[in-house]
Amino acid sequence: MDSSWEASVTDSINAIYLLFSAYLVFVMQLGFAMLCAGSVRAKNAMNIMLTNVVDAVVGSLSYYLFGFAFAFGDSNPFIGASYFALKDIPSSSYDYSFFLYQWAFAIAVAGITSGSIAERTQFTAYLFFSFFLTGFVYPVVAHWLWSSNGWLSPNSTSLLFGSGAIDFAGSGVVHLVGGIAGFWGAIVEGPRVGRFDAFGNPVKMRGHNATLVVLGTLLLWFGWFGFNPGSFDKILVPYPHMVDQGNWTSVGRTAVTTTLAGSTAGIVTLFGRRLLVGHWDAMDVCNGVLGGFVAITSGCSVVEPWAAIVCGFCAALVLIGLNILALKFKFDDPLEAAQLHGGCGAWGLIFTGLFAKEEFVLQAYNSGKTQIIRPSGLILGGGWGLFGAQIVELLSIVVWVSLTMGPLFYLLQKLGILRISSDEEVAGLDISSHGGYAYDASQEESGARFYGEYLRMQQQ
Repeated sequence: MDSSWEASVTDSINAIYLLFSAYLVFVMQLGFAMLCAGSVRAKNAMNIMLTNVVDAVVGSLSYYLFGFAFAFGDSNPFIGASYFALKDIPSSSYDYSFFLYQWAFAIAVAGITSGSIAERTQFTAYLFFSFFLTGFVYPVVAHWLWSSNGWLSPNSTSLLFGSGAIDFAGSGVVHLVGGIAGFWGAIVEGPRVGRFDAFGNPVKMRGHNATLVVLGTLLLWFGWFGFNPGSFDKILVPYPHMVDQGNWTSVGRTAVTTTLAGSTAGIVTLFGRRLLVGHWDAMDVCNGVLGGFVAITSGCSVVEPWAAIVCGFCAALVLIGLNILALKFKFDDPLEAAQLHGGCGAWGLIFTGLFAKEEFVLQAYNSGKTQIIRPSGLILGGGWGLFGAQIVELLSIVVWVSLTMGPLFYLLQKLGILRISSDEEVAGLDISSHGGYAYDASQEESGARFYGEYLRMQQQ
């Protein structure tokens, strides 16, 4: 009787922990909305905020109907085929708390992609790609890594290279997927009107509100404490042969590595951009912080705090370098989402393959059991198994997302429902598509404050 009561208490506390983590991850949607709103021009603020809401509501339905089943259903190593519309949930493996936590991850992917194609995309297109991305493309990758029978999973009975790929909270599953999808969306649509002059030189298009960018960044930072530490799913899991240590210990360490990586990336970006542009830029620092978080997300639970500093330092360099390349090749991403989430997400996978510590890998994936041998980071003497699996994951995600989202954006463009017209883009999406600006008065050049005025201007 006592043991049954203790088990019930443990299960209850674990459920509360997972639900609280889900709420924190959902707060990131608010952070995305604020970051996006501040990073675009005022004439598109209402549009970008609405797309963040749409990502959540459309993603909720698609993930409920199909996504969760494709991600965690029983079938084969490539895709799941049970639990459609949560049939047979709760089960012996999953409950509603787990679904809610995974749903919060799924809608974050669509938010990343939305940022890459901001300020020039028809609203209808968001409905199509958001449903497809959260209901099919992302869940398949989640199945590979996070389902117990996924072909890349470190929990599989048949481990790739004797290791499986470690992507603890989703540098690849979430961020690389969203970043590559955004990359193809931005490629198919092309740059915004006026982003590059007649000679191909970049024209600065700064976001209209640094306050919102900073607020969004700090909200995302707060939510990341659910994103990374919350990915343990359970907090009351003691480690055998270790006094007073269990998942609660690893949860604390994961929060520390997350903080150190983001902070290091932020400070390196601050000084790096100061050397390049000659001034201290708040928006650049915010993106640097987020780049560090994205990179550490894969290995947050399996690396030492000092390694997290290395991760953040290199993530900042990756972000700065990719932004320079983006301008050189006339690639236009208003939120730097492809560079930040795609580039730093890819670095995070490689970093984990280099610096994962065997003791922490056993804690994260085998509840601290010491009689099991697992490959660890290459630099720490763990061999090539884990590093090879990380490279396979990286390449597989790039190929999968490119083969699915690239054709989708191309089809939407051919059907004429992807990019808005040049006139609408110059006037601003708020006035041309949503009936008015997000603010009472706008400083934008169109001169129209209300939808009726915009229509009269179009008829002249």
